[in-house]
Amino acid sequence: MDPRIERARNIVEREADAVRQVAGRIGADFAHVVDLALQLKGRIVTAGMGKAGIIASKISATLASTGTPSIFLHPAEAIHGDLGRVEKGDLVLAFSKSGETAELLVLLPHVKAAAVPIVSVTQSRNSTLGRHSDVVLELGPIDEVGPYGLAPSASTTAMLALGDAFALVVQEGRNFGPQDFARFHPGGDLGRRLMRVGELMRRGEHNPKVQSGCTLLHAIEVMTRTPGRPGATSVIDAHDKLIGFFTDGDLRRLIEHGLQSPREIRIDTVMTVGPRSISDETFALEALALMRQFAVDQLPIIDGNGHLIGLLDVQDLLNLKIG
Repeated sequence: MDPRIERARNIVEREADAVRQVAGRIGADFAHVVDLALQLKGRIVTAGMGKAGIIASKISATLASTGTPSIFLHPAEAIHGDLGRVEKGDLVLAFSKSGETAELLVLLPHVKAAAVPIVSVTQSRNSTLGRHSDVVLELGPIDEVGPYGLAPSASTTAMLALGDAFALVVQEGRNFGPQDFARFHPGGDLGRRLMRVGELMRRGEHNPKVQSGCTLLHAIEVMTRTPGRPGATSVIDAHDKLIGFFTDGDLRRLIEHGLQSPREIRIDTVMTVGPRSISDETFALEALALMRQFAVDQLPIIDGNGHLIGLLDVQDLLNLKIG
């Protein structure tokens, strides 16, 4: 084997070990910081220098995108005026492996004078940063994995994992769900995944439907001639309310069991009665999860009164590269 491959695998495994070590250290201090974040009236101000600063900036972005107001404060810029961004009601989340980063330590008395609590993510609570923090999320001793063990690697990976855990647990505490994501992520992949079903569903002639009481043959004809051939049809009553659903899979099973004359069979006797359905207000991401959960390729769409208004096919989601 190429020794570079073996070396790369070893680096990844050692970084994974660092993350597992940090996972084992998560305890009461972590829960306390989550409570502080949920009770916060201001913002979470993340700070760090060098590679730790890059991690701090990323965690700030994750917090902000999941419902927690946050900004990143560069320590070197802070002592030249940007410290004015930190106000009473905020919380400072400081990242430093050693806990001895000079630019961070200079900020401590000024932050404390503003009555702003300090939470540090650092290797040891006995470091200078740790001793002057209100709460410490301790990483524990971590050896870097690059040549000579000098470049930040395992430590920043561990910081990133712990920071993500914090941001996402706080997100859960805020009940920040798909609707909130839709407001904060209108573009790109997330924007597509958070589209409403009403924007994607097939309607009009593209939405196959038959009346209760029709023959199975008629249902098959409707499924066949519907543009796009979704391979299913909804069954409605005289008031356009959804009462059943029939798919290609149902037809195959009937054939396997010796289907004789589809002209004589009524759709009501072979359809799925009271099928699963969703609202046009459902997020595309939720609809995809339901399709996967129930192993179906189509879902009928109904309004608040149970009237059929459309059909969602899994292909409509795949075409948008959702999931």
